[in-house]
Amino acid sequence: MKSPVHRCRDVEHGRGHSGSGGGGGTHVGTNCLVPEQRIPISKDVITASAASAMWFIKDACGIVCAIITWLLVLYAEFVVLFVMLLPSKNLTYSIVNGTLFNTLAFLALASHLRAMCTDPGAVPKGNATKEYIESLQLKPGQVVYKCPKCCSIKPDRAHHCSVCKRCIRKMDHHCPWVNNCVGENNQKYFVLFTMYIALISLHSLAMVVFHFLYCFEDDWTKCSSFSPPATVILLILLCFEGLLFLIFTSVMFGTQVHSICTDETGIERLKGETGKWGKVPCWEALRAAFGGPFSLAWCSPFSGLGCGRGAPEHVAVPQGDIIEEDVIEIPLN
Repeated sequence: MKSPVHRCRDVEHGRGHSGSGGGGGTHVGTNCLVPEQRIPISKDVITASAASAMWFIKDACGIVCAIITWLLVLYAEFVVLFVMLLPSKNLTYSIVNGTLFNTLAFLALASHLRAMCTDPGAVPKGNATKEYIESLQLKPGQVVYKCPKCCSIKPDRAHHCSVCKRCIRKMDHHCPWVNNCVGENNQKYFVLFTMYIALISLHSLAMVVFHFLYCFEDDWTKCSSFSPPATVILLILLCFEGLLFLIFTSVMFGTQVHSICTDETGIERLKGETGKWGKVPCWEALRAAFGGPFSLAWCSPFSGLGCGRGAPEHVAVPQGDIIEEDVIEIPLN
């Protein structure tokens, strides 16, 4: 008796191997649809996994990078407050710049925390079972892809992350600085993180320049609570940090906005997978990524994406044995 599913190995790489099927010894490779006939299932068909209260990747490199990120922001906070603002004789200058810098730093760290602890769009793990595929009620001729690494049914535009050990919907890349993948559910927070880091870097650079000019005109012993050599070293280190992260985060911010507007992720461009789906207009893609019509909520790391997407359905996955096939075609008959 023939199985209703057919094995077709390595089709994602275009190799299309054939093998012997059970029973009649027919070549399964001849029963597979050619690539042009395959219809990948939409990501909306695959239900989201039951999101836990906290998402955190236990990766040593990512955890170290995330801690370094926070320490660098706290260092900038220390220099700005105790080297430049508190010793300043201009109270208005200190209050205005202190409030602005601390607000941007708080939003940057909050965005970092949301990007790190938000499920980026993980596909349910271990749901590649015959019972689950039958529950999807797909149409004849459609094809289902199984990830051989996490044994999950991959929706369209999902990719496997070797660090997260999960398939991620609309995965752009894995960023060690936020210790997480940048995907469908947390791209907004990553964009905000890069934007606010770029802003505080620019702000700190401007304050360093003004403070140097102020110290050159005045007595170096009076323009800082620290000794002149210590003041110069602290300011130079902050200047180097601000310039480095201004360039890095500005490039990342522009890249992410471009990816959203063109409706293609970084990994899709890298693999040459562009043009395999119906792209949405730029403004519609921005609304989907930031969670609704344009408003101040776009700039808030505390606003969720619920207004832009429906809440994920927590549907019980039918239990069963993991199928062996990497590509399963829904029978035409």
